[in-house]
Parts: sequence; C-alpha cells; structure tokens
Amino acid sequence: MGDNKKYIVPLAFIGMMFFTVGFAVGINGYFVPFLENNLNLTSAQSYLVVAATFVAFLVFSFPASSIINKIGYKRTMSLSFFLFAVAFAMFIPAARMESFALYLLACFISGTANTILQAAINPYVTILGPIDSAARRISIMGICNSLALSLPSVFIAAVTRKPIEQVGLNDLDAPLFIIIGVVVLLGILTFFAPLEEIKAEGEENEEDCPYAAGKKSIWQFPHLILGALALFVYVGVENLALLTVLDYAKDLGLPNPENYTIWPGIGMAAGYILGIIFIPKYISQVKALRICTWLAVIMSLAIVLTPGPVSVWFVALLSFACSLMYPAIWPLAIVDLGKFTKKGSSLLVASIGGGALIPVLFGFMKDWLGSQNAYWICLPFYLLIMYYAYYGYKIRK
Repeated sequence: MGDNKKYIVPLAFIGMMFFTVGFAVGINGYFVPFLENNLNLTSAQSYLVVAATFVAFLVFSFPASSIINKIGYKRTMSLSFFLFAVAFAMFIPAARMESFALYLLACFISGTANTILQAAINPYVTILGPIDSAARRISIMGICNSLALSLPSVFIAAVTRKPIEQVGLNDLDAPLFIIIGVVVLLGILTFFAPLEEIKAEGEENEEDCPYAAGKKSIWQFPHLILGALALFVYVGVENLALLTVLDYAKDLGLPNPENYTIWPGIGMAAGYILGIIFIPKYISQVKALRICTWLAVIMSLAIVLTPGPVSVWFVALLSFACSLMYPAIWPLAIVDLGKFTKKGSSLLVASIGGGALIPVLFGFMKDWLGSQNAYWICLPFYLLIMYYAYYGYKIRK
C-alpha cells in the first residue's frame, strides 16, 4: 500500500482526511443546483457557492503555514475538522433565513477549513516517503477523495428520501446534524492519532538540499511558480469535471440526473488506481502527467463537439484525465525546496483558489453561450498544464 510498512497507519489517517476534503467539495456540487432551485438564482450566482469555498485558499494558505509551524501538522489537521463543523452548522440558519449571503459565508468557512487541512496533509503525504513515488501515495489519497465526491448527493437523498428537485431548504437539517457529529468525532480522533511530525529534506540542514541553500525566497524557484500556475488552472477545470455533471444533465433534461454524479468519482478512482500500479515502477510522474493532459484535451473537444446526451459522458470521463494531474504536479513543484518546503506548499495550496475563479467564469459562459459551449473554457487551461508537463517543470535545473 505504501513504500514501507511503517507508512500504513499514517496513510490510513491521512486517507480519512482526504475523504473529508472530497466530501466538503462534493457539498458544493450539491448546493449549486439546490440553491438555484430554491432561491431562484442564475447559473453565475449559483456557482458563487464554489467560488466562496475556493477563494479561502487564496486568503488563508500562507496563514495556514504559520499555524503548522506553531502547532504542528497533527494539531492543524484536528483544528480543521472543528472549523468544518462550524461551517456545516451555519447552513442550518442560512436555510431558516433563506439567506444566500449566509450560505456563501458558510461555504467560505468550509473553504477555510479545507485550506488549513490541505496545507497540512498535502506536504505531509508528499514528504512521508521518497519523492519519486509521491504521486503514488497521493493517488492512494486521491481514491479516498474521489470516493467522497458523490457521497453528499447520495447521502442527502437517502436521509431526506427525496430527489434533489424536491428537497427544500429545511429538509437538510437531519443530514447536516449527522455530518456535524461525524466531523467533530474525526477532529477528536485526529488529535490523538499516531502521526509524527516530519521534515522535508533540507528543512533542518541546508547542506542536504544544495539547490535551495542559496535561495532567499520561494520566488526564486521557477519550477514552483510555474507549478503553482498549473495547479491554479487545474483545480478550476477539475471542479468543472467533478461538480458540473449534475447541473449539465439537468440542463439537458436527462432523466434522474443525480445518477450521473457517481461517474466522475469513479473516473478519478480508476485513474488513481492506475497511478498506484504504474508509478514509479513503469512510468514516471512526468510521463503520467503528459498522458493525462493529452486525454484531457481530447475529451474537452469531445464535450463541445458531440451531441448533448453523449457529451455528458465525456464530462464524467474528463475526471479520469484529471486524476493523475494533481498527484504529479504537486511533487514536481515541491521537490528541492529545502527550508522553503512549508512556504512553497502554502503557495501551492493558494493555487487551489483557481477553484474560485474558473467555475464562476464557466457560469457566466453558460448564461451567455449555453451549457455545452461553456465547456470550451477547459481547452486553453489543459494546454497550459501540458506546457508544464513538457517544459515548465524542467526550468529549475
């Protein structure tokens, strides 16, 4: 499962946390059509739910690194779960008051919790073992993440016993109380979890990382800066692949649109499984990234050029192409940062804020050009990631 048996227990706990990250993002996918139905919002307005969550990554990524420095990885992870509980609790009065602004605030707090958690778990799993197999470990974590993405829709439907079109603002109390109880319990478990404080190579001794030894700031690492840019656009288009299929299926008038929400998670999981099997034994992290970018470009074109009922499946399959991008970009961007590892990780976490901008642009394009043509937005961003896969990551050498 890992590179060494000693990693199994830490990976199990970190996997639980990646599952929580996926569930929190999946809530966004549910709230987009839910609030559009109940509050009579436009598409652009409803996608502000996603933006409110991911703008927190821009605001709190660097403060998160300071928190990690002061209280350590484990306590930072525990703190994030209690912030998630606060965010989910705020959805209840937001429904009572029918306040879209309060929903956005709750999403922002959820995004803050997500930021703090990801600032801790991403570098932790990256430096837990050899850097050349980091994509493999992140792929394992990605399975936990992707399996949780579709869970909110299924869970809420099971508890409320209603399809999303019939779920009202006050129907979410019971599922939200259950979710709050679970995340509080996870916060307590994490606080007592057997997770050691670890350091990246060169964090304590500069001689262990000569490339970083003479640097004064993170802005002197071109491979990190370009990696952050690639990650910024990646998270935005990944959110489109993972979170828009329900909304798109509804727009196409397809029966039981909620049934399509499971396929993006399956596509991501399938890609992660291949990453676990093939990286680094058969292919490198770089080659995996290149293959995924080509698949993403092809599927992006297929979405906009095929008939609607067919194209919805390419939206779901697009998640398969996305699967190994994040696991590959992160270690390629963070390698050889030495004493700048935590700050570099914070910059990469800030890049997750791309999930705030690109879905909103997609929402405007959808209002202007229609649901299917809005997916043209994906193509230039995947081409930028392709540039990083072939050239951008090399610049540090």
